[in-house]
Amino acid sequence: MTSLFFDHALLPEGWAGDVRMVLHDGAIASIEQGATPQEQDVRHAVALPGLPNLHSHAFQRAMAGLTEVRGPAGDSFWTWRDLMYRFVDRMAPDDIAAIAALAYVEMIESGFTRVGEFHYLHHAPDGAPYANPAETSLAIMAAATESGIGLTLLPVFYAWSGFGAQPPSEGQRRFTHDLDGFARLREAAITGARNLPDAVVGVAPHSLRAVAPDELALLARIAGHNPVHIHIAEQQKEVTDCIAWCGQRPVEWLLDHAPVGIRWCLVHATHMTEDETRAMAASGAVAGLCPITEANLGDGIFPAEPFLDAGGVYGVGSDSNVRIDATEELRLLEYGQRLGLQQRNVLAREAGVSTGNRLYREAVAGGAQALGVVAGLRAGASADFVTLNLAHPSLAYRPVERLLDGLIFGAGREAIDTVWRRGVQMVSGGRHRARDAIATRYRRTLEKLTA
Repeated sequence: MTSLFFDHALLPEGWAGDVRMVLHDGAIASIEQGATPQEQDVRHAVALPGLPNLHSHAFQRAMAGLTEVRGPAGDSFWTWRDLMYRFVDRMAPDDIAAIAALAYVEMIESGFTRVGEFHYLHHAPDGAPYANPAETSLAIMAAATESGIGLTLLPVFYAWSGFGAQPPSEGQRRFTHDLDGFARLREAAITGARNLPDAVVGVAPHSLRAVAPDELALLARIAGHNPVHIHIAEQQKEVTDCIAWCGQRPVEWLLDHAPVGIRWCLVHATHMTEDETRAMAASGAVAGLCPITEANLGDGIFPAEPFLDAGGVYGVGSDSNVRIDATEELRLLEYGQRLGLQQRNVLAREAGVSTGNRLYREAVAGGAQALGVVAGLRAGASADFVTLNLAHPSLAYRPVERLLDGLIFGAGREAIDTVWRRGVQMVSGGRHRARDAIATRYRRTLEKLTA
């Protein structure tokens, strides 16, 4: 048993004072508000629930900064993708584990305590399956274990290169499966995940261009009650190609042909009409928003205001991991809306409401829904939380109701003091306890891959 006392804590119902939290076996056993501290309590000023990172491709962390040179004919998501395909050709499972471990350390240090790993790098460099079809998924699990982050593994089904079941390209040889092969992969991943204390294994049809309609229907069924994640409407070309294929836009087609509901996460969903936006919100699916990556790739800006006005739910993710920073994802989500609409405090949505509070609380709830776990600091939930350093200039002498504004729009990750995952303190003074060893191995791996 571990007990902690916080002067203030952000609970699901809002800010609370004098909060005593008792932990047992990695979970929150009890929470008492208006409590009196006990001698054995670990004391902190402010506690926040850890943020879920609902969309990550961990191996792409090794590409950060390597695609920022302009090409001869203009750059886009599609030219970036070609570079990514070439980069992955040399990665072995041990390399994936080393890269993912550093990405996960950086996530935890920034306040993410669980990751949805949208994992599609399945086969050997020549495209041949490994003896264990979940070999690279096991590498992801090893990285999660070493870093301590919570894992929702989303094995990706990827079969085609374009709408209408176009044959996959050579650059996609490490990704592709038929349904039988994918079933073997998923079963092996479920077996491997039993070694993690609270892992979740979902299903991720990669995108409408990579999955045929009959395959999508089967994947939705085999997921059961577990999460289903899919890339959708990220790029204008994707929308144009989808219309040419079926006469409908991507989100429109998906909502008409798949049982989209609360266990689904539609990643990006950037390019939607007003009707699509309202229909997606009504479905209960989570919008998986990745503002840093969406800006880096030039994707566009999600229509957040009409989506939220229609009751939509969202969470944030680090996607390509070009920069890993939980508060920066939230800040850029709001700033993108401000730039597009030429307004301020867009996502607060109501007079007198703190934008930071609204962003943080909604991202916690939506991210947890997308990753198949209980949200927030409550009895029975995993003991995943972040404490803040109130001596940081952007947090000093702020009323508690404004701390998240100071954190997201001012201090950022510099104000994070400790991060706890399943009741274990993984970060102290903003630094992960295993950072040095993991970063050293990462550097060796990158030296090999770029030689």
